[in-house]
Amino acid sequence: MITISSLTKSFGSGGPAVRALDDVSLEVADGTIFGVIGQSGAGKSTLIRMVNQLERPDSGSVTVAGRNITELSGRELRLARQQIGMIFQHFNLLNHRTVQGNVELGLEIIGTDPAERRRRTADILELVGLGAKARSYPAELSGGQKQRVGIARALAGNPRVLLSDEATSALDPETTRSILDLIKTINRELNLTVLLITHEMEVVKRICDSAALLERGRVVEQGSIVELISRPGSRLAGELFPLGPVPDSNANTIVDITFSGGTADSPVISQLARRHGIDVSILGAVIEHIGGNQAGRTRLELPGPAHLHALPIAELRAQGLLVEVMRGQAA
Repeated sequence: MITISSLTKSFGSGGPAVRALDDVSLEVADGTIFGVIGQSGAGKSTLIRMVNQLERPDSGSVTVAGRNITELSGRELRLARQQIGMIFQHFNLLNHRTVQGNVELGLEIIGTDPAERRRRTADILELVGLGAKARSYPAELSGGQKQRVGIARALAGNPRVLLSDEATSALDPETTRSILDLIKTINRELNLTVLLITHEMEVVKRICDSAALLERGRVVEQGSIVELISRPGSRLAGELFPLGPVPDSNANTIVDITFSGGTADSPVISQLARRHGIDVSILGAVIEHIGGNQAGRTRLELPGPAHLHALPIAELRAQGLLVEVMRGQAA
């Protein structure tokens, strides 16, 4: 649904330019939720504003639903943007308009018939759980309700793509979970493609099908969550399952075992200890529900160097587990 190819963007004049995006390429599959994660200054906001051309690239292209929107301007660009809804961190509601008026605004601008505007707005407000708040004003709403209005406004034009610019970072944890669950529901029920940016790994864990890590304007890593979990040395997988630094106090072997799907319920550690007579120490473990499946990572300490454990490590790998030797000669 979205193809971003070799995007480059710099800001600044009269001095050294700041490279916000540096040869960024991404693909977002139709009907999926794709998260771009990174710290402040990584280029996330610039990237998402390129998708609806609120920012123009210095070079590269953005294709949405098969159309290169970086080549469009004027009326053609305005029509293309009707296929792209956007929700913002700070809601951006008009305080003098009711909830219904805020949602209807975009439909008014494109000349939708008043009766159709009212019907569409009523349907969308029911979908986001605000059917009873149509006549309320933003000042009468909680932060979570304001963001639901923002989501409803983004959906009013029946877009194919929804962009989310740090949509939950101004909300408390409980409200964040409810908004993320709403986005997931919208994605599923409307078959809407969602591209979201965030600096919170919890957002990626809860709803994303795929993710990319952006640092200093460059994509460091990307892939589906399932792929990332099973990729040796994955930075994103390490953030999903943080186990901290590897201790280096003795000569024993330390391995990280990553599991997902069907392997999550297998008693692999106890079987390993019994079958091979190994005194296994569990140094840490993280288990999460990601994409509807249980997944996690366990750090084990095995006595002696890694070459003594080549057979049990091979057996674990044969079971479909990702086993990484973190300390000790690789087996």
